[in-house]
Amino acid sequence: MLDVDLRSVLKCVRCGACRSVCPVLEEVGWESAGARGRMLVAHGISQGLDVDDDVLESLNTCMTCGMCKQMCPAGANPINVIENIRHRLVMKGDMTEAQKKLHKRITETGNSLGEESGRREWLGECTGSIKETAEYVYFVGCLGAYRYPESVIATFDVLSHFDVTLLPDEVCCGSPLIRTGFDADKMIAHNVEQIRMVGAHTIITSCAGCHNTLIQSYPDEFKVVHVSEFLAEHLSELELKRLDLTVTYHDACHLGRCRGVFDAPRKVITAVCDLKEMKTNREDARCCGGGGGVRTGYPELSLALVKKRLMDVPDGVDYLITSCPLCTKNLIEGGSDTDVIDLVELVRLAMK
Repeated sequence: MLDVDLRSVLKCVRCGACRSVCPVLEEVGWESAGARGRMLVAHGISQGLDVDDDVLESLNTCMTCGMCKQMCPAGANPINVIENIRHRLVMKGDMTEAQKKLHKRITETGNSLGEESGRREWLGECTGSIKETAEYVYFVGCLGAYRYPESVIATFDVLSHFDVTLLPDEVCCGSPLIRTGFDADKMIAHNVEQIRMVGAHTIITSCAGCHNTLIQSYPDEFKVVHVSEFLAEHLSELELKRLDLTVTYHDACHLGRCRGVFDAPRKVITAVCDLKEMKTNREDARCCGGGGGVRTGYPELSLALVKKRLMDVPDGVDYLITSCPLCTKNLIEGGSDTDVIDLVELVRLAMK
């Protein structure tokens, strides 16, 4: 019998309010694919339910998007319950092949993509101009460093107007490990040592997953801000020109619903161009299907979910703006007809 936090599990009163908002349940149809079903599975595990492939699929297809928590009238937090049980199962050796492969990639290479090249290769010849110490440190993240260097370059170029540096030896923030049930203590300790080394009091990140994890799992001696929040506070110092563009904005789950960052990116966008909202936005924004390990473990499900998200894109917009490289990746690979760019790339276009 697995030790489960029954107090958290039993907060679910089985009312079914979450059924109306869970994107995975909407797609799959089975009760076990929604928050209420997963809470019942969690309760079953606490009572000795055998963990088979169906149980693992029920728990691991949750994207941790937070829609269920937001909707729950009883105050249950299915995300915490699911992540906790994933961890307990992993410690017991119950996990999928996708989980095993992800863990191996990150622990062996220090990044979620299994890349063996240098994490700061995007810098090119500019490595020597990086400050040894600074008030702020830009935490780049795995996807940014290895898949979207143009976005990272734009971000660091904008941030270079302030007292910002990089970590000498950044590794994965630990989010993919934590979301899929593993410990990320070594990764976190390594990054914390690096942050203290450069003397930064504030961490700036452009990834929603990194942002959520840096707040949730790192020491509270550091202030953590998303780059959209930082830019919103410093708009007057950037000398931005108005662009003849209309864009729409996708709210990343781990930045919006999970951390309440809705206004800052919109303040930045409307400072430089027109904003036309997606059909579902802010607290009600549909997930892109990339979070919680679903993109890695269940790519077909992830693709189906992102196609539904893309149906929310309004007509007549020039760009689909994101504040998370994982969302960027999923929206592009989902077949977006609208060019997808990061918020800071938009800001870079508006800089005089």
